[in-house]
Amino acid sequence: MSIPGRFPAEQEEDDDHEEVFLDDSDIIHEVDIDNEDLPDADDEDGSESEVAEDHDDSMHIFTGHTGELYTVACSPTDAKLVATGGGDDKGFLWKIGEGDWASELQGHTDSVSSLAYSSDGQLLASGGFDGVIKIWDTAGNLKCTLDGPGGGIEWVKWHPRGHLILAGSEDSTVWMWNADRGAYLNMFSGHASNVTCGDFTPDGKTICTGSDDATLRVWNPKNGENIHVVRGHPYHTDGLTCLAMSHDSTLALTGSKDHSVHIVNITTGKVVSSLVSHSDSVECIGLSSSSPWAATGGMDQKLIIWDLQHSSPRSICDHEYGVTCLAWIDGSRFVATGCVDGKVRLWDSLSGDCVQTFSGHADAIQSLSVSANRDFLVSVSLDRTARVFEIADYQ
Repeated sequence: MSIPGRFPAEQEEDDDHEEVFLDDSDIIHEVDIDNEDLPDADDEDGSESEVAEDHDDSMHIFTGHTGELYTVACSPTDAKLVATGGGDDKGFLWKIGEGDWASELQGHTDSVSSLAYSSDGQLLASGGFDGVIKIWDTAGNLKCTLDGPGGGIEWVKWHPRGHLILAGSEDSTVWMWNADRGAYLNMFSGHASNVTCGDFTPDGKTICTGSDDATLRVWNPKNGENIHVVRGHPYHTDGLTCLAMSHDSTLALTGSKDHSVHIVNITTGKVVSSLVSHSDSVECIGLSSSSPWAATGGMDQKLIIWDLQHSSPRSICDHEYGVTCLAWIDGSRFVATGCVDGKVRLWDSLSGDCVQTFSGHADAIQSLSVSANRDFLVSVSLDRTARVFEIADYQ
């Protein structure tokens, strides 16, 4: 039987010696020691673990939440404005570098699971596990409450050019509202399980949604028609987890619990390529805005940069733990990853090298967002904090 923390060779060495017993005659000298003089085992100065734990690379920490954080969104127009939401049923608006300014977003009765700013930065949508969407202005004033879904909200997305809001629910439906009027517009029904991901195409003319039922559905937003259902061989065999669409609105890339990534032609509904290199659930996906590359992260502890023109990996970036989220730094070759180990890492997609590791969080990273001026990267964690890291050198 092995002894935990000891190598077998050490054990064998110990076994070579006979047992030794001491009695009173072997005592040479007795010394009285006050317990207060004894150092604690934890008191070793400069221990590596202590230094590592205390190291914090963040330039701003937001600690307004009292529960785990799940989602973060940086304003697309105000480089300082950030929204965060989590398990304390609250959202907060706060500003980078301004520790005395925060606006609490109250009213959800369950965890705030998703946040998104409209493309013009005027409105913020918060989605909760209470099945409700709330729309806020940039000062944190409630504009309207949108309801209808019979289950928790999995994600919220805005139309690329207007104030239409789209949300996927645990009850297998997708809903669309006009946020300016607080009006229901359409409900998209057809999935057989949680709608885990979805969005408008960049041209705003089509909707794509992915579900735990292992299908991708393509919809007409105007009349709610289900144009395509993508399922079965050669598509996913398990639930979809993430989705991204090409900038020309022709392709949808989806990741799944089945370890695979597939590329679908949105117009035809056909699988045009499969990206197979992950060996565990694919958790996140993102497209570069400056090159024909995609990035995928998975619980197999890998970030993979894909060349979409050849459907092949450009580089495989190894992590020590699972990759939960990623974010491209717009217009650059750099991509950030958030991990189960609480670290945020910055990668050069050209070389595949890790150029920066940001420490500070004490638990798994759940979401990442880049500020409008691309100077800051904001992360949220199960450790109940949001942290801001400077990335101005990586553009």
